Amino acid sequence: MNKLIVSLLLTLGITGAAVAAEGPVKGDATAGQAKAAVCGACHGPDGNSPAPNFPKLAGQGERYLSKQMHDIKDGKRTVLEMTGLLTNLNDQDLADLAAYFASQKGSVGAADPKLVARGEQLFRGGNLEKGLPACTGCHSPNGAGNAAAGFPHLSGQHATYIAKQLTDFRKEEAGRANDGDAMTMRTIARKLSDEDIAALSSYIQGLH
Repeated sequence: MNKLIVSLLLTLGITGAAVAAEGPVKGDATAGQAKAAVCGACHGPDGNSPAPNFPKLAGQGERYLSKQMHDIKDGKRTVLEMTGLLTNLNDQDLADLAAYFASQKGSVGAADPKLVARGEQLFRGGNLEKGLPACTGCHSPNGAGNAAAGFPHLSGQHATYIAKQLTDFRKEEAGRANDGDAMTMRTIARKLSDEDIAALSSYIQGLH
């Protein structure tokens, strides 16, 4: 009996180690395209949402997309429009969707000429007096983000959507709080005025 128990424990241990060694679920873009029909209603068939309140997903980092979908599914990020849509999807489904949208080419918008100067200053240089770092540190000079690190691609994103996210991160209560224990985005957003948010959002929309 003891030998049997030891054998089972060893088998379970080896199996667990093998699963851990496999790492994160690898997404399949082709499979993801077939699963993205429902997503297309709001985000566009290729992830380039025509509606300014729905984010463009095309060209977004795979790691970032996967995290956001898991956070929404697990209740760590509240998006009313997404309620229940991810409930029946498993890890492989989410990985496939992330791979598909990450493989698409994002479209570019246009910035309000009146807001470009202020938006560019904040994005590229931050604001030393307010203790605001430049956005380029995490999101890169052209807004491409850092896919490997999970920092989102921003360039071309709808200004309306960017403004809402910054405003939500700025809220002390009932806002967006899935930026990790470091609270990087919440800390930054709480130093931004409404005018700062408007300028940054517009500049990012036209960035490419």
